[in-house]
Amino acid sequence: MALLGGLTRPLTDASAVFVEPSTVGQCHSARDRPGSRDLNGKSDSVDAYAAATAVLSGRATGTPKSRDGIVEAIRALRAVRKSAVKARTQTMNQLRSLIVTAPSIVRDKLRALPTSVLVDTLARSRPTGELHDPACAARTALRRLARRYLQLSDEIKEADAEIGPLVTNAAPRLVALPGVGPETAGQLLETAGDNPDRLASEAAFAHLCAAAPVSAPSGRTDRHRLNRAGDRHANAALHTIVIVRMKCDPRTREYVARRTAQGLTKKDIIRCLKRFVAREIYHHLPRVTHATEPHPQTA
Repeated sequence: MALLGGLTRPLTDASAVFVEPSTVGQCHSARDRPGSRDLNGKSDSVDAYAAATAVLSGRATGTPKSRDGIVEAIRALRAVRKSAVKARTQTMNQLRSLIVTAPSIVRDKLRALPTSVLVDTLARSRPTGELHDPACAARTALRRLARRYLQLSDEIKEADAEIGPLVTNAAPRLVALPGVGPETAGQLLETAGDNPDRLASEAAFAHLCAAAPVSAPSGRTDRHRLNRAGDRHANAALHTIVIVRMKCDPRTREYVARRTAQGLTKKDIIRCLKRFVAREIYHHLPRVTHATEPHPQTA
């Protein structure tokens, strides 16, 4: 995807026209897919031929992301932030694991401390003794991990301070929605791209966010589930927004109570709310023109 983005930008500047097949699986017909992928395995040449055929036949009509505006800047900063968050989580896991295996003289003093106190205590510690002593070596290693954790936390705070104003500037109406913060708004903007007008409808955006309902009947039970195809990070952002609203938004809490009384499970209610939030988010994306105003009904 990074190579594709680097290729499309200069060619777009040269007035070239791009069409983006949605997925390789959609490039193949139901008749061709088993012979070309399931039996013979993955093949770049087969994928390239299928993509070209889909474009020439008119089945592929997607417009790629332009990657030339503020959303692309947000994407670059968020990529670094996500790696810092992942590294900080790994550091804490390693720190906790090292405490469990440390000598009892070290372990007994540290294992009951909450995370903030633990990190602060270890970062300010001054281990003494010889490194060939397991207790001294454990204290030294824990001190280094604690300082690494604090450095990564500072890096994350700096990234938040940079990303927050960009997200607010790009989509102030989006950030103002209940339950939507700079992190979730940044992810949804990244999913939509700098040219969200390429999405034909709010249903297309819901499908892109893996929030489109799919019929999944079981026996005499007529039910639905979410289509798992799509951007899982965007789906996670929608899930976060829904959970926050279920806890803090009075209208959403009333909706949950009403649907629970009707017999819906919590999982089905969250599915319905994700679809509603996707619809609401779409109408608040920047530079999207609509023939009609967004539906005023809320969850």
